[in-house]
Amino acid sequence: MSTEERTFIAVKPDAVQRGLVAKVISRFETRGYKLVGIKMVQASKELLAQHYAEHVGKPFYPKMESFMSSGPIVAMCWEGKDVVKQGRAMLGATNPCASAPGTIRGDFGIDLGRNVCHGSDSVESAAREIGLWFAKDELVNWTSNQAKWLYE
Repeated sequence: MSTEERTFIAVKPDAVQRGLVAKVISRFETRGYKLVGIKMVQASKELLAQHYAEHVGKPFYPKMESFMSSGPIVAMCWEGKDVVKQGRAMLGATNPCASAPGTIRGDFGIDLGRNVCHGSDSVESAAREIGLWFAKDELVNWTSNQAKWLYE
């Protein structure tokens, strides 16, 4: 696995409103992942339609779009070894009621419609999602001082 693998994590409006952004960031930093992009965004319907393209037209999509555009989202790009797979494990099951305690959704999620975070489900999805939410010049390439302790 590449130590430069990247994933897209979005702290959804419910978690932003509940003041959980720092807790989500802390989980990824504690795990040893490197934050290379972060911004607060009020997502447009157009951006959401691109992000959730596979769901547009499904019966649940209008409610999801309304929720995701209801408040700010904190969009993040994280980098590190196996970050896509491990990031998903850290988030827990999509439905917080099925998420184990100790996962982000298991600890903070309320229900399927208020599940705190989105995380890319594959390296390919991550690349697509990062490209939707960030311009290339919004991502910072840098070397963490802890890299030698984590990857060498």
